[in-house]
Amino acid sequence: MRFTIGINNLFIYLPGFVLCLFSACQPNHDSEKHDSFDKEKVKQQFVKANQQVVVKENDEMDYYQKSHNMPFIKTTGGIRYYVYAPSAKGDSIKTDDIITINYTVFLLDGTECYSSKTDGAKEFKVGMENIENGLHKAVLFLKSGDKARILIPSHLAHGLLGDSKKIPPQSPILYDLEILSVKKQQQN
Repeated sequence: MRFTIGINNLFIYLPGFVLCLFSACQPNHDSEKHDSFDKEKVKQQFVKANQQVVVKENDEMDYYQKSHNMPFIKTTGGIRYYVYAPSAKGDSIKTDDIITINYTVFLLDGTECYSSKTDGAKEFKVGMENIENGLHKAVLFLKSGDKARILIPSHLAHGLLGDSKKIPPQSPILYDLEILSVKKQQQN
């Protein structure tokens, strides 16, 4: 059987075909409203989940502080620091200074992750180098020669993914450090 469309049938079917094609290409405003509603709902769920993580980590850091009887000072950004051997005459640290530290990084359960004993002292430019953002912020409260412990929440340390080596996802960390030197940058 052979299917043929005569010219008369073409004029009958063509307008219907064009109408179907045209209506299929029109945006569906109902689905856009539905999509934007879903996006907002997902956004709210992420915000709620992040708030729960922050509360959980804050509770963990509170417990660490209480169980180790350390008088940490809590900053507005959530970092906590405790200077257990203050320097008598050290220079205050500012953004752009180059500092050298001896350090040990721990998880809150006491697991040692990294240390200058094996990796060597760490030198970095404050506010500029690729290290934990929380460490950059915390050293601004210290001076050359200080020995301190710094609790850094995960969002200022290694975040949702950890460091893919020794620090698990969503883990606050503890730095035990000594500021060995501070090199001041020249002001222009």
